Amino acid sequence: MRHRHKVLRRMKRLVWFYRISSVSLFTLGLIVLLGGHGFRVNLTLSEPLGLWRIVKPDRAILVGDLVFICPPDTDATRAARARGYLRFGLCAGWVAPLIKTVVATSGQAIEIADDVRVDGRLLLHSRIARVDGQGREMVPYDGGIVPPGAVFLHSEFPGSFDSRYFGPSPSDGILGLAREVWTYAP
Repeated sequence: MRHRHKVLRRMKRLVWFYRISSVSLFTLGLIVLLGGHGFRVNLTLSEPLGLWRIVKPDRAILVGDLVFICPPDTDATRAARARGYLRFGLCAGWVAPLIKTVVATSGQAIEIADDVRVDGRLLLHSRIARVDGQGREMVPYDGGIVPPGAVFLHSEFPGSFDSRYFGPSPSDGILGLAREVWTYAP
């Protein structure tokens, strides 16, 4: 009797193992399939949570465009990855692409003080955080002219890690325009 009870328990465990494995493999396959078609899941508060799609632009990237971009592999982004600001992904430095709004392009002047100014005009929702949520010092970008082939990125979310801290990003890191598919803004 005991032997039969042990066998039944093992069988139940195997059934659960196969169910969990099947669901996991299905989910992984779905992620790979959707990822191959430009779909991405956003789990950060910089933009609404949910399913997004990368759309190849049929024109030059402009100020105001919401884009998916691989951040530059710099000391600032490596430090941000170490602090947990950036998620794991397939961009250089093993970080995930960011969803940000282009607020300045080549030749525009960026001033950083308590807020950001682009060509002398205040950028709304651009207050500079001096410390992060854990009390660690935040070092803002010094400001300057956006170099050729670069963009300055921003998110209105106060805790966003964007060009306020890592500076302009090379335009060739832009994967495409960001389009909401199914999102939720908490």
